[in-house]
Amino acid sequence: MKHFLLVLGVTVLMAGCGSAVKLDDVPVVDKAGTTVSQQGSEGLGSAVGKGGVTPVDIGKSAQQAVVPAGPRIVYFDYDSFVIKPEFQSVIEAHARYIKADKGRKVAIEGHTDERGGREYNLALGQKRAEAVRSALGLLGVVDSQVEAVSFGKEKPAVQGSDEEAMAKNRRAEISYR
Repeated sequence: MKHFLLVLGVTVLMAGCGSAVKLDDVPVVDKAGTTVSQQGSEGLGSAVGKGGVTPVDIGKSAQQAVVPAGPRIVYFDYDSFVIKPEFQSVIEAHARYIKADKGRKVAIEGHTDERGGREYNLALGQKRAEAVRSALGLLGVVDSQVEAVSFGKEKPAVQGSDEEAMAKNRRAEISYR
């Protein structure tokens, strides 16, 4: 008896889920208001060809994307790894470029000025590189495309001990591979 009720319940459930609406006969309407009949993929292809719509090859357009012409450097305040608001547009431009091609690889190189010990500066440079990497990640860049590396104070951009030179050395550089 239990078996009979179970079969009856499943049958009623399946009957209730059925629908008489034919999903294959839904008309396609373009922006101009013209109705195009959709008859399988072959019919759609011919309608697309007649409508003047050109298919987009995403792979081809991603390969043709050019490296952002703007700056590739994010500067930081003394003893800080907080990204300043004025560098947000730099990060956004590079995020768009990196996302355009999933095979594209980038290295974020963190640098510091000459003040502080070697270990401290390596750690601070890494935090700066990771801050830029995190910002790119928040904009949709996949972690596997980005590598964060620290050079600490080992590769200064500008030689000198004045504040202007040191400010140029507190940076994270975006480098494409």
